[in-house]
Amino acid sequence: MEYKISEVVKRTQIPKSTILYYIREGLLPEAKKLKSNVHRYSNEHIELLEYIKYMKQEMGSSNEQIKTILQNKNQSLSSSFSRIAPLMQTLGNISKDTKHYTKKAFIKEYKIDALFLDELLNDDILMPLGDDDFTQKEAFVVNLVKKFQEIGVDYTILKKYVHHAKILAELEYKMQKELCAMRDDQNFSTLWKIMFETLFNAKEYIFNRATHKVMHSALKEEILKK
Repeated sequence: MEYKISEVVKRTQIPKSTILYYIREGLLPEAKKLKSNVHRYSNEHIELLEYIKYMKQEMGSSNEQIKTILQNKNQSLSSSFSRIAPLMQTLGNISKDTKHYTKKAFIKEYKIDALFLDELLNDDILMPLGDDDFTQKEAFVVNLVKKFQEIGVDYTILKKYVHHAKILAELEYKMQKELCAMRDDQNFSTLWKIMFETLFNAKEYIFNRATHKVMHSALKEEILKK
């Protein structure tokens, strides 16, 4: 499908001057020229513009960084225009209607001691998606830690969770790099499918079944002792 630049502006909410600037900078391909001062844009332009907007707003990427990613897209999954945003949104697990707070507002809303909050942040027990962006997800974890403390139990187990979560994250990143090394135009969708299914289906299965297996063995052993 082809679009006038006014239609592209309306769809992407990106000004005409910015679109033309991206073309001059090499972030976007040239528009199809029908005749003098008559140009048409494609779905690729719209998808690329949405991608650029996401990378700038959510990742803080510069034009040069985005250009490098796009120039080396056969070595990077992060250059996928339609998949990177949904992936990060799913990993962040924050719904669109979630209420967001600054750190100051978060402390006030949930009556949290500022020093205690800083301790949880330093231990990576709390990992807000932004430097000053707190939600009910963070409040849930704070309340969980408080429950540990209320019964006089150290929350070291949560610190161990963080430690092992980081190790798992490194393994997942290694998986991404290995998939990127095999990427070509034919298998790209399959590689993304493998990545999504590993992150959101296989991981849940492996973790829950491992917990079930350990608890089942412990229960069996306890029964045999009686």
